[in-house]
Amino acid sequence: MASQTLGRPSMADQLIALWTVFLLGTLFHTQLALIPLFHGLSVLAPHGHVATGISEIASVLWLMLAFFIVPLMAMVGICFFDSRLYRLAHLWLTLIYSVLNVAHLVVDISIPPVAWYQVALMAWLVVVGLGLNGVAYRWFKASRRQSHQPGWQSTH
Repeated sequence: MASQTLGRPSMADQLIALWTVFLLGTLFHTQLALIPLFHGLSVLAPHGHVATGISEIASVLWLMLAFFIVPLMAMVGICFFDSRLYRLAHLWLTLIYSVLNVAHLVVDISIPPVAWYQVALMAWLVVVGLGLNGVAYRWFKASRRQSHQPGWQSTH
């Protein structure tokens, strides 16, 4: 995507970069949870439920898939849709993800034993999410200015 000014990425570029960092951080959050397996340690959930078949966790798998796919779709949407309605929907999406991240951070802190490396990563992801909220808000507000400038063409 083209920058609007030299040296500064467009808001669309910033959003895609922040979504990418968020997704990579989320993937690493999952990977960190699995690393004990490579050292002979258990990664069983603290609640003690042990699934006996994949069908018992199918809903969790579908929710995780949705959690990853939606930001990917948002990034594609940023590239192809420049309407005010899309920008508003995208802003709400970032807000929903921020609420989910804060809730996840609270859960990570409240379930003993606390894995502080996971808490640190989740705290970073909350900060990235707040950055997403800020840029998404500015991107949405910019759509109002663009719609009031006759002949002005948006490149994001």
